[in-house]
Amino acid sequence: MLPQSSFQSSSQPSASYAAHNAKLNRRDGAGGWSPMVTDPEPWLQVDLGDRMEVTAVATQGRYDSSDWVSTYMLLYSDTGQAWKQLRQDDGVGRFVGNVNSEAVVHNKLSHSVRTRFLRFVPLEWNPSGWLGVRLEVYGCSFKSDVADFDGRSSLLYRFNQKSMSTVKDVVSLRFKSRQAEGVLLHGEGQRGDYITLELHRGKLALYLNLDDTRLRFSSSRVAVTVGSLLDDQHWHSVLIERFNKQVNLTVDSHTQHFQTKGEGDSLEVDYELSFGGIPLPGKPGTFLRKNFHGCIENLNFNGVHIIDLAKRRKPQIYSVGNVTFSCSRPQLVACTFLSSSSSFLSLPATAPSTLMGGFSIRLQFRTWNSEGLLLSTRLSPEPQNLELQISNSQLLLTLHGSAQQRSEASAGHKVNDGLWHTVSVDTRSLQISLTLDNEPPSTIEQWEQLGAGGSFSFGACQRFPVCGLLPGCSSTGCHNPTQAFQGCMRLITVNGQPVNLNHVQQGLLGNSHQIQFDTCNIRDRCLPNLCEHGGRCWQSWSSFSCDCSGTGYSGSTCHTSIYETSCEAYKLIGSSSGFYSIDPDGSGPLGPTAVYCNMTEERVWTVLTHNVTAPIRVQGSSVQKPHSMTLNYSTSAEQLRAVIAGSEQCQQEVVYHCRKSRLFNTKDGRPLSWWLDQRGERRTYWGGFLPGVQQCSCSLEENCVDMSHFCNCDADTDSWTTDMGVLSYKDHLPVSHVVVGDTNRTGSEAVYQIGPLRCYGDKSLWNAASFYQESSTLLFPTLRTELASDISFYFKTSAPSGVFLENLGHRDFLRVELSSPSEVTFSFEVGNGPSLLSVKSHVPLNDRQWHFVRVERSVKEASLQVDQLPLRFLEAPADGHRRLRLNTQLFVGGAASQGRGFLGCIRTLTINGVTYDMEEKAMLTAGVSSGCPGYCSGSSSLCHNRGRCIEKSSGYTCDCSQSAYGGPTCKEEVSVSFDRESSVTFTFQEPFSVMQNRSSQASSVSRESSSRAREDVAFSFITSQSPAMLLSITTFSQQYIAVILARNGTLQIWYHLQTHKKPDVFSPLLGNLADGHLHRVRIHREGKDLYVQIDQDIHRKYTLSSDAELILIRSLTLGKVIKRDSFEEEVVQAGSKGFVGCLSSVQFNHVAPLKAALLNRGSSLVTVRGPLVQSNCGALADSITSHNLRGVVTAAVFIMVFILAVLIRLLYRRRAQRSDDSMKEHQRQSNRTELHLHNSLRDNMKEYYI
Repeated sequence: MLPQSSFQSSSQPSASYAAHNAKLNRRDGAGGWSPMVTDPEPWLQVDLGDRMEVTAVATQGRYDSSDWVSTYMLLYSDTGQAWKQLRQDDGVGRFVGNVNSEAVVHNKLSHSVRTRFLRFVPLEWNPSGWLGVRLEVYGCSFKSDVADFDGRSSLLYRFNQKSMSTVKDVVSLRFKSRQAEGVLLHGEGQRGDYITLELHRGKLALYLNLDDTRLRFSSSRVAVTVGSLLDDQHWHSVLIERFNKQVNLTVDSHTQHFQTKGEGDSLEVDYELSFGGIPLPGKPGTFLRKNFHGCIENLNFNGVHIIDLAKRRKPQIYSVGNVTFSCSRPQLVACTFLSSSSSFLSLPATAPSTLMGGFSIRLQFRTWNSEGLLLSTRLSPEPQNLELQISNSQLLLTLHGSAQQRSEASAGHKVNDGLWHTVSVDTRSLQISLTLDNEPPSTIEQWEQLGAGGSFSFGACQRFPVCGLLPGCSSTGCHNPTQAFQGCMRLITVNGQPVNLNHVQQGLLGNSHQIQFDTCNIRDRCLPNLCEHGGRCWQSWSSFSCDCSGTGYSGSTCHTSIYETSCEAYKLIGSSSGFYSIDPDGSGPLGPTAVYCNMTEERVWTVLTHNVTAPIRVQGSSVQKPHSMTLNYSTSAEQLRAVIAGSEQCQQEVVYHCRKSRLFNTKDGRPLSWWLDQRGERRTYWGGFLPGVQQCSCSLEENCVDMSHFCNCDADTDSWTTDMGVLSYKDHLPVSHVVVGDTNRTGSEAVYQIGPLRCYGDKSLWNAASFYQESSTLLFPTLRTELASDISFYFKTSAPSGVFLENLGHRDFLRVELSSPSEVTFSFEVGNGPSLLSVKSHVPLNDRQWHFVRVERSVKEASLQVDQLPLRFLEAPADGHRRLRLNTQLFVGGAASQGRGFLGCIRTLTINGVTYDMEEKAMLTAGVSSGCPGYCSGSSSLCHNRGRCIEKSSGYTCDCSQSAYGGPTCKEEVSVSFDRESSVTFTFQEPFSVMQNRSSQASSVSRESSSRAREDVAFSFITSQSPAMLLSITTFSQQYIAVILARNGTLQIWYHLQTHKKPDVFSPLLGNLADGHLHRVRIHREGKDLYVQIDQDIHRKYTLSSDAELILIRSLTLGKVIKRDSFEEEVVQAGSKGFVGCLSSVQFNHVAPLKAALLNRGSSLVTVRGPLVQSNCGALADSITSHNLRGVVTAAVFIMVFILAVLIRLLYRRRAQRSDDSMKEHQRQSNRTELHLHNSLRDNMKEYYI
C-alpha cells in the first residue's frame, strides 16, 4: 500500500478531492481525485517508491458522481523529470477510460515499462459532469544492476585465456543515453573478427565480421541499424542473438534478422571485451569512436553478468575512468511545442552580459518539420525585426529593416532530421552571426548596433507593426508568413543566462501557449517503415508519407500495383502485342516483371525468355563429365511460379538434334541426358509425354526412325536426326538446366535448343460463384491483413441489398455490402470508432449486369471504388489505432449473423493479390454453385477495350459508352483526321467536381472525405508536324492540362494546378514523335503521382508539385486552341499550330470525346471547328509504312536492273570475241563451280545441325 505522500496532482478544489483519495474502489474523502475547474493541464502522479515493472493500469470514476475520465494518456519517468509518453504496440498513446463512475476498466500494457513515477493525464471526460478518477497500478519489482558512464570511462571484461571463440552468442542489456553517439560494446581478434555495438545519430548500429578477409582490409564497414531517437534519456532494451552466421538484433520491439558475411561461423575475440567505449586504439583494425555517455543496466554477455562482477570487484573486470553504479539524474530539461500554428514561448530580454550591447540567443532543437519559425524579436532602434526560421530544411536568419529592406543568412542542411541541433544568434558586434552545430558562422552586416526591443518569441511569432511609424502602417503579423516551430527545445540561454523552463511552467517567467514542459514528445513515424514494396518513408511532426518512385506501386503506402496482373488483363483494356510489366500477385510481396505479350492469336500468350536463345552445340561430354547449361530467366523463380500458377496452360518447346548421341538406351536404364525442372529435380521425359516416362514424342505419335526405340536419337545413327516436342506439365516448368552426356564418341555430337516459356489464360479472371440461398455463404480463413489490405471483385444481382463479404474480430470488423439498389458501402473498425465509405450510383446496381468493386484500407487511408464512379477515400487519424485484428472466418456472400445474405454472382475475388477459388468452395457448399450463368460470365472476352458486356434474354450486347472504341464488340478504332484549323471541344455538362455524399449518418460514424485528385488519359496519334497541340483540358478556375509536341517533336505534358505557381512540365521521351508513325500515350494521375507510358515503354513515374484537384472542368479540346490567357507561351504556340494528322481512341476518365463528336454532331456538348474526316489511324500507319517500303523496293529494283543491263552488255561484247575452245573451257569451269557451291551448301547444313 502506497503512502499518501506517493500521490501528487496538478491541483485540487479542496482536501477531500486530494490526490491520495484516488485509490481504486476506495470512498475516502470525495471518493476520488478531481482537479480545479480552472486547471488548464490537469494531471495525477504516482510515486512507486522505486523503479518497478508496470504491466497494467485500472481506472474508475469518482465515487457516486458524474465525474469520470473517458480517455487518458500515461507519462513515465525515473526521476519525476524528463517524462516520456507511454505508447502501445501500434503507436497509440491514448487509453480508453470509463463510461460511468463505478465500473473498473483495465488496460494491459502491450509491453511492460520499468519506471518509478507514473503520471495520469486526462484527455476527455464526461461532458455532463467533470473529470474524476480512482486508479490502480499493477506490476512487480525487478533486480537492477546499473553502471553510469561519463563519456570517458569503460569496463573491460578480460578472458581467462588468450582468445575466446564462440559459435553462439547472446548479449542483452538496457541503456539510456545522453548523447546520440557512443560505443556500447566492442571486441576484436587478430584473425580479423570484430563485434561493435554503438549509437550513431541516435540509432543503434551493429558491426559484425566473422573471418571475412574482404572486410578485414576494407575501410568501409557495413552496419545493421535498428531503432531511432535512442538519445532521449529513457531506457531502451537490446538483445543480440547469434548462431553461426544467423543474427537477430532487437531494440525495444523492433527486430532485424540478417546473415553475416565471412568464411567462418565462429566469432574469435582476443583478450577482452570492452563496454562503454574503446579505451585503447593499439590493436590493428580498431576504429575509434566516441565513448558512451549514459547508463547501462543488467548487462549480460553469454551468461556473464558484467555489472554485477564489476560491483563485486571481480578480477576479470577492469574499470577504466570513473564508472559508478547508480544512474545520475538527467540535467537537460526539454519542452515540446505541440502546435504548428499557435505554440509559443515568450521570454523577456535580459540585460546584455557585456558592454558591447546587442544580444545573444543560444538553444538546442529537434524536429521533423521542414518549415517552422524558431525565433522572432523586435529590434531597437525601430522599425526593425529579426526572424530565425527553418525554411526548406535549412536555417534562415532574416533581418527586416524599414522600407521593405531585408538581409539574410543561412546555415545547415536537412536540420529536420530528428536530431538535436545547437544554434546561436549573436548581434553583439556590427554584424549578426548565425552558428549551427560546429559549422563556421554565417553573418549579416549591420550599420549600427542592434538590441532587443522587449521580448523574444520562440515558436509562433508575436504581432508587431511591420513598417514602424510609416503612413498607413498596420499590425499585420510576421514577415514571410510561415508555420510555427513544432518540435522540442532545450538549453535556451539569453545573453549567456540559462532559462529555467520550470519557472516558465509555474508562471514565474515569461508566458507560453500550447507548450508541454519537461518532455520531448518526439516520435519516429517511419519506425517501423509502413511503406510497402520498398517505398521510402518521409515524415513530419504529425504524419508520414511514402515515396513510391521506382517501386512499381502507388497509393498512400505503396500498396497498389500500377501494372496489370497478366497479359490477358492488358488485352481487356485494349492493349496490343508488345513488352509489358505484369505484377502476377498484384499488391502481394512479389514485384513486377517484364514479359512479352503476344496478342496476335486468338489466345493471349505470355512469353518469358531466358539467356540461352541460340542453338547449343555439344561435343566431348560423357555421363561422368556431362555438359551442363543453366537457363536464367528474365524474372525471378518466385515470379515464374506465380505466372505459371495463374495461367490456364503453359508450355515450353525442346529440340534435340543428334548424331550418334543417345538420350536413353543404356543397359541399366539410366538416362544419358536430362533436364531439371523449376525445383531442380531431374526429369527424363521429353516433349509430348507425361512425367515419369522415359520416352519422346515420336513414340507417342508412332513415327520414330527406329520403332524398336522410344526416341529418334536412341537409334544411334551416323546421320542427323531430331527429337522435339512441347513440355506442358505446369508443375515442372520451366526448364532450369539441361545436361547432355553422350557426345564423347567418334563422330558423336548434339545440338539442342530450349524455347521460351509460353503461357496463356488467366485463371483468376473468371473464377465465379452463384449464391441462390440467402443463408448460404462461402467460408475462407481469417484475413491476415492488420496494416494494409485491398479487396476487389465483380458482382451482378437483381436483389436490392446484400452483404458481399464480412470478417469480424473481438471489436474490429470489416464489411462490404450492397446497402441499397444504387449504393455500395465499405465499413470497418480498427479501434478508432466505426468508419464508413459509400458510393452512390445514378443508375441501379441491381440490373443483372457486372459491376466492379474495389476497397482498400491502410494505416493512412481507406478507399472505395465502384465501376468508373469517382473514388471515395477516408483519411485515418494520425495517432489512432492501426491494426485490424480479426479472428472469425471470412464470410463471402453473407454475414456472420446469417442475415442480409447476397443473392447473385460474385467473380474474381482477389484479396492482397491472392485470388480466392470460389468455384472449389462452392462445390462443397449448399445454396451456392460454381460459375455464373449467362453469356457474359465466360472466360472469352466478348467485349474489348473496357467495353461492358450486357446480358440479353437471347444473347448479349456490348456497351461501348465507357470505351474510346466502337463497333459491336468495342474493337473498332474511332479515328479522325485533323488539319491545321480542325478542333473538337467537349464541354462538360456539369462541373466535374467532387460528388459529396449527402446521406445522413450517425455522428459516431466516421464519414468519407472527398474523392482524390485523379485523371486517366489515353489516345493514339500519327503526325509529321511539330509543334502541335494534341489535347488540352481547362477549368473554370484557370487550371489546365496540355499534351503537346514541342518544336523538336518531343512529347510534353503540362500540369497547371496552382494558378499562383508555374506549371509542371514533363518530357517522358526525348525522341521525335512527329515521325509519321502511330504512337500510343497513356497518362494516369493519383494525387501528386503521375504515371506515363508511351507505346511499349515502361511506365515512368513523375511527381507533381501539387495534389490539387481539377476544380470545375470547363472543356476538353483536341487540336487547335484559340489563345487562352492562362496558357504558357509554349503551349499557346502549339495551340495556334493545331494538329495535322490522325487522332484515335481518345479517352479522358469516362469521356470519349472523338466518339462523342462523331455520334453527336448536333449536341450542345460537342463543338467541331474546321474539317473533320473519319479515318483509321492504324490503316494509315500501315499505308505509310508500306508506301515507304514500296519506295525503297522500287529504288532497289531500279538500281539492280541498271547494274544488270550494264553487265549484260559487257558479257555480250566479250562473248563475241571468244573461240569455241574457250567456250568449252568455260563450260568445264561452270561445272566445277556448281559442284563447289553444292558442297558448300551441304557443309552449311552440317554447321546448322551441329
